[in-house]
Amino acid sequence: MRKNICLLIIIVFVSCSKKLFKEKWTKQTAPAVFEARFETTKGNFDIVAKREWSPKGVDRLYTLIKNGFYTNMPIYRVVPNFVAQFGIHDNPEVNKSWRNYGIEDEPVLVKNDSMTISFARGGKRTRTTQIFINLKENHRLDRLTYSGVTGFPVVAKVINGADVILKFYDKYGDKLGRRQDSIQQYGNEFIKKNYPKVDFIHKAYILKK
Repeated sequence: MRKNICLLIIIVFVSCSKKLFKEKWTKQTAPAVFEARFETTKGNFDIVAKREWSPKGVDRLYTLIKNGFYTNMPIYRVVPNFVAQFGIHDNPEVNKSWRNYGIEDEPVLVKNDSMTISFARGGKRTRTTQIFINLKENHRLDRLTYSGVTGFPVVAKVINGADVILKFYDKYGDKLGRRQDSIQQYGNEFIKKNYPKVDFIHKAYILKK
């Protein structure tokens, strides 16, 4: 009897895990324009994304929001007067799955102005799930070249709630930003135990017009 119960638990766990990532999601196309809301520990902020700015990037952003990726997610890297970054899932297997589907590289068409949003990347085809919000005009990010790629294409802009974003806890700065490997491996438990003041995104969803 106990073996049957254990087997049932495993089956339920596996089936639930599969819902966190599906390969078909990597092929979804975003509308020409869409708006989304992020509910956070400091309040809500809204964004608008236009596919013409970065077609592949906006497709990925839309897919992640639509399928609930940005849920219970730490805003783990907040560097004052620079960026607020997030996009590491609590489940390491989900992170691993998305890393296998990096977005094709695209040129920068919109400047990294204050309150614009871009995907983080560290080389060719490495845009996956992590995005950052520019906290000031970061135009040097438009032309920064390294590892075979140039710049960080903007995929969205904040249209409401900029004051909320500026309230995100920023005293950890890049200290926590350099602990990405630990966050990837141990998830939210690691952050809550060692960096308890980090703000979180409760959930993000597409706004219907």
